[in-house]
Amino acid sequence: MSGHSRWSTIKRKKGLADAKRGKVFTKVIKEITVAARMGGGDPGGNPRLRAALALARSSNMSKDTVERAIKKGTGELEGESYEEIVYECFGPGGVAILVECLTDNRNRTGPEVRSILAKRGGNLGATGAAAHLFSRRGQLLFDAAGVDEDSLMMAALDAGADDVVNHGEEFQVLTDPGTLEAVREGIEKAGFTPREYGLTRIAGMTVPVEGHTAQSVLKLVEALEDNDDVQDVYANFEISEEEMFRLDHE
Repeated sequence: MSGHSRWSTIKRKKGLADAKRGKVFTKVIKEITVAARMGGGDPGGNPRLRAALALARSSNMSKDTVERAIKKGTGELEGESYEEIVYECFGPGGVAILVECLTDNRNRTGPEVRSILAKRGGNLGATGAAAHLFSRRGQLLFDAAGVDEDSLMMAALDAGADDVVNHGEEFQVLTDPGTLEAVREGIEKAGFTPREYGLTRIAGMTVPVEGHTAQSVLKLVEALEDNDDVQDVYANFEISEEEMFRLDHE
């Protein structure tokens, strides 16, 4: 199991429960608000907002909640002003970790991230220490159930995607960030609708982990994800299928 895929994929593979519904909604609402603030409230002309709305649909968020988040972003309703911060960190086994946050108070978020790292065997790195290990990619996620892999791969490549990765319970389509929207449109015309899509970070190289180190890294990443100000966590670790099976049955 590769750590350069989204933590949600690893979490499903380990059989861990999803974050509390309220925490999921908090993260999605923040993303909708920031997307609307930066690109306007019309999803037709705002790719980031379209991606955030797809995530809202997959989370079964109500239409009223979505509309309020958009209006807060455009200034029609009062709301918090969120700042985007990326923390570059290192975890057990020398695993590099990027923590993307949206916060209304960096004086709260920074200490909370440092505290999680300290308790779980990680530490905060200097600016540039970990970011260069990851590249920005466009990503579309499809539930594997009922989807023919060969047909999806053909549709994705025809639409201009770079790769299709089978993670067992889901397919991950990777693209250049600049072609994400064109690829999405092409795949949807072929009859495939992504569960969610947007920009992600992919590690250029991964660090194999196992045993206690693997458990420690997974617990650290899960703890970071559980923080309300954390939107996404990317880590360059790799766990073999055999080791993942062993961890599942301990």
